[in-house]
Amino acid sequence: MKKVKGIIFDMDGLLFDTESIYCDANLVVAEKYDLPFTEETYARFIGISDEEVWAELHKMFADHGKETVQKFIDESWGMAHDRFKTGNVDLKPGVHELLAYLEEKEIPRVLASSNVRPVIEILLEHAGIRDKFSDIISAEDVKFAKPDPEIFVIAADRLGIAAADGLVLEDSKNGILAAEGAGVPVVMVPDIVPPTAEIKEKTEAVLPTLHEVINFLEA
Repeated sequence: MKKVKGIIFDMDGLLFDTESIYCDANLVVAEKYDLPFTEETYARFIGISDEEVWAELHKMFADHGKETVQKFIDESWGMAHDRFKTGNVDLKPGVHELLAYLEEKEIPRVLASSNVRPVIEILLEHAGIRDKFSDIISAEDVKFAKPDPEIFVIAADRLGIAAADGLVLEDSKNGILAAEGAGVPVVMVPDIVPPTAEIKEKTEAVLPTLHEVINFLEA
């Protein structure tokens, strides 16, 4: 592809192994309340805003009572975020190498995540990579969550580039759809859920780790 003028990073599942933490917390608390929540259930919600997930959970488990479902949401969310507050979350392979490469090549970077800003800041600071991004677009900055393209439209604007001159790095289906809607080329680095043939067609490439993004940009 042509020279990239700016990179837009997702966070959960791309930079940090956060999805497994969310999933484990949900499974633990679901067992406590005898809710039929599985890893497959969690995978359906990857890349969707918290508010949308919570609304869907209330619909799915309505027979268990509104109060029980709310306790499940509050406790599982709290368990995951307690872990995040410690900053003790693993980086995905290739993060440091890719960021160093982009810095060397003077390619600007922003973070566009559906997570909330306090969690984003904690994780970036603890990993020592906060200064690698010129800006952060979080859940608080958008009206609509992915797959709506709003977050990537804002991100391209913050980079000061045309959408077609940027590149989104994403791990989820909804992120891919959001990038497509925003007109920003996208590379997928899958996390928990592998891409379908339909999703692959919407990407510039599907790569196993962030390490390979360097070779992709050099090609």
